[in-house]
Amino acid sequence: MDIIFREKLQEKGLKVTPQRVAIYEAIVKLNNHPTAENVIDYIKENHPNISVGTVYNVLDSLVENTLLKKVKTEKDIMRYDAILSNHHHLYCAETDRIEDYVDEKLNNLINEYFEANKIKNFKVQDIKLQITGKFNNNIKS
Repeated sequence: MDIIFREKLQEKGLKVTPQRVAIYEAIVKLNNHPTAENVIDYIKENHPNISVGTVYNVLDSLVENTLLKKVKTEKDIMRYDAILSNHHHLYCAETDRIEDYVDEKLNNLINEYFEANKIKNFKVQDIKLQITGKFNNNIKS
């Protein structure tokens, strides 16, 4: 993971810094679409020399350079996603939990629909669904 991320930083023309690597590592290790505050808590515990301002600046930089994506919940909380491949999200409004949802059949259905039903004066570039519901605590998705 570390080597791949370093290569991605270089491809984007960004310097490979310990701060960028640590913050990206936090997002991947937290593995739950963390908020900036979740990342800050992780960084404070594991890399206390990195400032809060640096965390925010690095998050913004990684999003601007498409190395992370922002995911906004229905409660208007901004979360971060390190998975850049095409996927959707399952969102539990009750717990604010987000999980990735990958379904190629659904992707094909959506793409075929918009291919056949063009939207006038609009070019669809990307479609991300956020499926809202409630997770059953007894079932791991």
